[in-house]
Amino acid sequence: MALMRVLGLMSGTSMDGVDAAIIVTDGEEVVDFGPRLFRPYTPAERAMLRAAVFEARRLTDRDGRPGTVASAEAIVTEVHAQTVERVMRDHGLRPGRVLVDGQPDPLGVDLIGFHGQTVLHAPERRLTVQIGDGAALAARAGIPVVYDFRAADVAAGGEGAPLVPIYHRALALRSRQDGVVAVVNIGGVANITRIAADRSISAGDTGPGNALIDDLVRKRTGATMDDGGAIGSRGRVDRPTLDFLMAHPFFERRFPKSLDRDAFSAAAVAALRTEDALATLTAFTVETIIHGVVLAGGADRLIVAGGGTRNGFLMRRLKARAGIPTLSAAEVGWSPDFLEAEAFGYLAARRFRGLPITFPGTTGVAMPLTGGVLVNP
Repeated sequence: MALMRVLGLMSGTSMDGVDAAIIVTDGEEVVDFGPRLFRPYTPAERAMLRAAVFEARRLTDRDGRPGTVASAEAIVTEVHAQTVERVMRDHGLRPGRVLVDGQPDPLGVDLIGFHGQTVLHAPERRLTVQIGDGAALAARAGIPVVYDFRAADVAAGGEGAPLVPIYHRALALRSRQDGVVAVVNIGGVANITRIAADRSISAGDTGPGNALIDDLVRKRTGATMDDGGAIGSRGRVDRPTLDFLMAHPFFERRFPKSLDRDAFSAAAVAALRTEDALATLTAFTVETIIHGVVLAGGADRLIVAGGGTRNGFLMRRLKARAGIPTLSAAEVGWSPDFLEAEAFGYLAARRFRGLPITFPGTTGVAMPLTGGVLVNP
């Protein structure tokens, strides 16, 4: 099967910006990696996305684009187009084509995987909405685009998330990870992929990742994050509040399961001083991850990726609580920051080949299912 050079694009629930990463793959094996780029959202762009998330709560039609949702979609499409153009320009790349001899054009980008921006995720209502115009991006880039990855799974009764587990397995095979491995991704929401010794996979969201921490920091200090966990590390965990947060019924559900970014509230820490509130929310993220690993059946080691790896306080607590070797993605040769962008390049290649991207053990869908809409320029 021909190899493809695919540009993956990801804008996560943290809404900090667009990650772009190129991989070379046939949709099964990850052969090589290419240039990477992060394009941050401006404060105005970020504010528009937050407004769209708020307005999207009222959506009943996944194709609806009322008010700020339409404006946010235009921003998402434009920012992603700019990101693609910059990657192509900075590295001398051009629109490519998938060659029949199995070797991609050394300067060609054959396909784009475009996740878009999630503004609503409610699988219990058979509804998930990711904004971003894939057809417009394909026309502007001159490259085929795969987008809207989650809808088919949700329509078939799946959770529509997480989607990255099949890529986690490909990375584990590439780096020869043996035994039982749990890959933890800490974005706005945290999720795990458990890769068993027989290489079967199970997965699910574990709870809040960075979202509650980031939102509280922004509300109280105006900063976008607790940089390195510096503020939270000066606080004390309020145990009764942590116990209250852990009593949420979500944690009683079995895997697979998924969350909307705003499924949890920080109201429980409202009366705490900022340092203690952040320490407690950080401990909450850690406890939900540990609970998720146990719920999934345990593991021999954890590999941690996502923006949460930059929070040293969170990582120290996670390593102390895990009781098993806990490594950052960087320590095993993976990219902590661009892993999800790579994953959507990989998923686009699988969609191009008609391979499944979701599975009973990862989203609860009845049978393995491909997903995503392929559009040509």
